[in-house]
Amino acid sequence: MEETKQLVESIVSGIQDKRGSDIVIVDLTHIEGAIANYFIICQGNSTTQVEAITRSVSDITYKNLKEKPLNVVGLENNEWVALDFVDVMVHIFQPEVRRFYNLEDLWDDAPITEIPNEEDMQTAVI
Repeated sequence: MEETKQLVESIVSGIQDKRGSDIVIVDLTHIEGAIANYFIICQGNSTTQVEAITRSVSDITYKNLKEKPLNVVGLENNEWVALDFVDVMVHIFQPEVRRFYNLEDLWDDAPITEIPNEEDMQTAVI
């Protein structure tokens, strides 16, 4: 389980490196039949940013842990990209697509951790 937590941390770092926002971690470890232990959901504001976040997550997880996603889907249009790390699924959305699918509410019985946006943290410090 420690390896999975390190993977989650590396993924979040990759998202933050490209200023991905509204990051949530959905803990599915106690949900019977869940396809992964964790969902990490975030958003980028353009197709370019979604692609950059995707590359950053892949690069940082490989650099830190020698982990690569088993599969990546959605790069054709960069509105919703999913990276499958087996124990962790990463969903990178554009805002309107994220609102439409609302994955967080699909798993409302799972604990959700919200990661503050970096610009929110900087404002709080000032």
